[in-house]
Amino acid sequence: MTQLQEEIERLYAMAGQARTDPQAAARFAEFRDALTQGLIRAAEKKDGTWQVNPWVKKGILLGFRLGELQEWSGPGFSFVDKDTFPPRDFRVADGVRLVPGGSAVRQGAFVAPSVICMPPMYINVGAYVDEGTLVDSHALVGSCAQIGKRVHLSAGAQIGGVLEPVNASPVIVEDEALIGGNCGVYEGAQVRSRAVLAAGTILTRSTPIYDVVRGVIYSASESEPLIVPENAVVVPGARALKHAKAAESGLSLYAPVIVKYRDVRTDSKLELEDLLRS
Repeated sequence: MTQLQEEIERLYAMAGQARTDPQAAARFAEFRDALTQGLIRAAEKKDGTWQVNPWVKKGILLGFRLGELQEWSGPGFSFVDKDTFPPRDFRVADGVRLVPGGSAVRQGAFVAPSVICMPPMYINVGAYVDEGTLVDSHALVGSCAQIGKRVHLSAGAQIGGVLEPVNASPVIVEDEALIGGNCGVYEGAQVRSRAVLAAGTILTRSTPIYDVVRGVIYSASESEPLIVPENAVVVPGARALKHAKAAESGLSLYAPVIVKYRDVRTDSKLELEDLLRS
């Protein structure tokens, strides 16, 4: 991939002039195909740490620069989008179960065999969705989000996209995590393996997580994203405001709280996942 990376970097540096390069369309098509096949990713875990591949994000942005608006239509729908990012068409050989009902996946998104997509849901360009994951109704997998194996994104879950700046970490949800209904994970937050977010939990860079089990507070820093520890069970909570006027009024702020870590009892409640994937 070294030569492809060099070409993408070169074309990205040309900014608006990239359209004039006779090789631009072919190089971008090669790049997009590699993304769709999962051969390259916006971020990868190396030696236990997630590392961003800025050149991959540059390639996606290059696609928007090169693209022209195009009309697409089919039975019961029509839309207009950049011709560089057409919708994906799936076949039985792909091994992806895409249930009918208004779902869409963009070219440049990797969806592994055995993934299940319930309608309507959307997977954006640059996303990586690994084997056995269930993307439930009204769920969003945003641009460059990295979703692990056997994850359940429940109905209405929103996994935010992080395309710019190119060196910013995307949202990451590791293997066997459960993201409850109407949860929101944004701004590069990371949910480590087997963690559980109860319905309605919202995570952003400015949202500290209060761990009442270990007695610590997890928060993002200038160089590190907000990270939910492995096996943590997070629920929506609140913390009292101590400012005089706020305290007088009994006001509080939203605060996600780790109330326990996954155990046998927690796992028994999640056995339904195996049935949904069968």
